[in-house]
Amino acid sequence: MRRDVFQAIADPTRRDIIDLIAHQSLNLNAVADNFNISRPAISKHIKILTECGLIIIRQEGRERYCEIQLQKLNEVSIWIEQYRVFWTKKLDALDNFLNKQSTTKRKQSKK
Repeated sequence: MRRDVFQAIADPTRRDIIDLIAHQSLNLNAVADNFNISRPAISKHIKILTECGLIIIRQEGRERYCEIQLQKLNEVSIWIEQYRVFWTKKLDALDNFLNKQSTTKRKQSKK
């Protein structure tokens, strides 16, 4: 199944895992210890994050460590930016309209 970064961040548990690993790489058990869900459920979330390219698993002896790869979040940032620009323009236009309306009403009330 092809996954993308949007699927990864759609789930609150996965977002929490990203936040946790962003501060330091942790082994799988240490990640699981931070959540009130089963270890298989955590493994499933880690798998999705790995498939999306947000986490890599590094083997160190017997331990497997999760490391964050935040570059993939640039896709989200780029996607969001187009809407930020759109809404900024719309809100600026609304602000201009309301200011003109207010000025017009003040002028009319002085007459």
